[in-house]
Amino acid sequence: MKYKYIVWDWNGTLFDDAPVCIDVMNGMLRKRGMKELAPERYREIFTFPVEEYYKAAGWDFSKEPFSELAVEYTDEYARRARECGLRRGALEVLGELEGRGHVQLIASASELGMLTGQVRRCGIEGYFQAVLGLGNVLAATKEGLAGEYLRAGGISPEDVVFIGDTGHDYKVARGIGCACLLISGGHESPERLAATGCPVLTSLEELLDIL
Repeated sequence: MKYKYIVWDWNGTLFDDAPVCIDVMNGMLRKRGMKELAPERYREIFTFPVEEYYKAAGWDFSKEPFSELAVEYTDEYARRARECGLRRGALEVLGELEGRGHVQLIASASELGMLTGQVRRCGIEGYFQAVLGLGNVLAATKEGLAGEYLRAGGISPEDVVFIGDTGHDYKVARGIGCACLLISGGHESPERLAATGCPVLTSLEELLDIL
């Protein structure tokens, strides 16, 4: 087994929430008479830290502070995210990888309470040794969470692969010092993912031929 430990991103990787994220942002833009985002445009500008994404979407923080916009967005997202489920193939892939003896974790920039609630509603909490989320809605990175967990457990980065759906996930993996695989169809375009130089897969099922 090349990678004993699999660290999963959540939003867009296992949890199919990109359409709802686009709808929530467009609702906020529409309410203010601002230009809405086409899905293609969203996947071109979505990034971390999320302040930069908001700016690219047209927000002026001198008129409305990011802290207020983030709360408005998160409140509506939390309500709408109940419509979301797992990406196609996620349940089968998680089960197969568990059966092969991989240890699986989630590391997400989502607020921990919301994250654990979503994982529980999807009925998959039993597949993960840990579910790691951030403490507030303004946090911008998950590298510290995942890296600290691995260090605390004495886990070598050489035994770990990080699986995500954004260029930020690739940066997180590099910061940790582990391998990375990216899945298209989430929050960033395939072209942006490919620009990282990281292997890009078109489906979760493809992971079973690699891991």
